[in-house]
This record gives sequence, structure tokens and C-alpha cells, in this order.
Amino acid sequence: MSDAPKKSDPSKKVIITCAVTGGIHTPTMSDALPITPDQIAEQAIAAAEAGAAILHLHARDPKDGKPTPDPKVFMEFLPRIKQATDAVLNITTGGGLNMTVDERLAAPLQASPEMCSLNMGSMNFAIHPLADRYKNWKHPWEEPYLRGTKDFIFRNTFGDIERIYKVLGEGHGTKFEHECYDVGHLYNLAYCLDAGLFKPPVFLQLIFGILGGIGPDLENLMFMKRTADKLFGNDYKWSVLAAGRFQMPFATQAAMMGGNVRVGLEDSLFIGRGKLAMSNAEQVAKIRRIMEELGHEIASPAEAREVLGLKGGDRVNF
Repeated sequence: MSDAPKKSDPSKKVIITCAVTGGIHTPTMSDALPITPDQIAEQAIAAAEAGAAILHLHARDPKDGKPTPDPKVFMEFLPRIKQATDAVLNITTGGGLNMTVDERLAAPLQASPEMCSLNMGSMNFAIHPLADRYKNWKHPWEEPYLRGTKDFIFRNTFGDIERIYKVLGEGHGTKFEHECYDVGHLYNLAYCLDAGLFKPPVFLQLIFGILGGIGPDLENLMFMKRTADKLFGNDYKWSVLAAGRFQMPFATQAAMMGGNVRVGLEDSLFIGRGKLAMSNAEQVAKIRRIMEELGHEIASPAEAREVLGLKGGDRVNF
């Protein structure tokens, strides 16, 4: 008998994704929200050092923090993060509210990343209630940006999804974090797979607590998981994110059910009840601590690449 330690199975380890800045929260809401390319790079690198295998990235105008699709801004932080970490860099195709599909695709098409997010259906994406919590704003764009979502549809038609797959999936070998905000989005993905789009294993990000999507009830998490099992069998990996105060409880529950987790200031600005997080790394460190206390091992970026079938960090354009 060999005394060599058994190699643990990467597919049993928990992949932590950190969504570093997003396009939802605004600068008034937290001084910790990274705005400039320097801030985004620094927080992303620290999140990777804390245990995030995947970094999900948006860009913001460094002058006022408004979400921007400008590839030049992405290119101010993508190479720096890549040079400092081995993390998988996952670029948004959702962008910010009111961006066209062309704008949302501009940075990924230039960067040719290993992974991109992809929303699996059009929806009412409503964050206008957040505007009622603040009286004084750092920048004039923030309040109208939030309040405008009362009459906003986040467009992701079947035609949009097919186009994004063809130009990024087929054109660049990019795989996707399939963002599913409701049960119907799982069926949309199943339809796409039947139509020959996407290659298993698909990576589902089950999302709870966005107004316009499925609510943050644990029964809904169980139902979404059962539905995914029915539709995709063994041909999928899955992760969970929940907005705001539901972030840590839902991530913990997902891991106990065999899933992966996503945290980050895109999804919640808090580290505990009523306490703003100081950084993305603080959230990553907390969820890692919880995972390890529960007996889970944390996946490295290399293990995440193996499990998700990614093309590798040497085949990107940054």
C-alpha cells in the first residue's frame, strides 16, 4: 500500500466566485465599492488571494462610478489582475442597465475571456426601491438610474442568447456562467441545449432576491435545484448567489447541498447585519471560513478550470 496522500476530487470542492463591483450598487451606497480600474484590480486581486477561484468583473467610469461597457476601461484592470493572480476572469455580458447588446459584447469580444456571465431570459430587473434609502447622492446619475428600473426590462431574448453563444462561445471558446433568476430561465437553457447551443457541463448561477426574479425562500432554492436535476441530469455544475442580507445564508445552504457559491459587493454591500463590508476580500474570507468549518475544501483556479472545462488563461487576449 502506498503512503502517498489521496488526491482529492476537484469536482467535490467548492468554487468561490467573487463579483467585484457589478452594475447595480452606486457609489453613494458604500465607500468600499470599487470604482476606478486601480480599485477594481486591487480588490479583485485581494479577493483571489482570499480564496476566490473566479472573479466576475464589470467596469465603471472612473470619474463618477457609472457602469460603462468601454473595453478601454476593462483593459486597464484585466491584464493587471491576470498578472497578479491565476484566477479565472469572468467578464459580464449583462453590463449595466440600459446598455445595448452590442455595448454589452464590446469588452468580451476584445478580451476573449475564459468565461462570461449570460442572463438566460428577459425580465423586470427592478432596483428602484434602493433609491428610497438615500437622501444625499455623490453623483447626479445615481438616483435616476435606480428609479428608472421601475419601468425597465432587462433584455435577453432567445435571439440575443444565440448571438452571444455564437460570437463568444463558438468564436472565442468562452464558456458561460448561466445566470438564472427564475425557474423559466432553466427551461430557456434546456431549450438552447436541445437546439445545439452550449456544450455541457453548463455552469448555472441560481439567483435569488432580485425584484422581478424568484424570491429568497429556501423552498425556491430546493425547487430550482430539483428542476435543474430534471432538465440537465449530470451535465451541469451549479452555484448560488442571493442579494443583500440573504447572501451568506443562501451560499451556506447551497454548499451543504453540494453546490458552489458566489459572493462580492455586486451582490451585497454587507458583511453582517447592518454592517457594511470593508472589501470583497472580507466577504470571500467569511464564506471560505464557513465552507471550511463545514468540512468543505475550496477549489483552486486550476481545479475550477478543470471542473468547468475552461480553455485556460493562456488563451485570452489580455
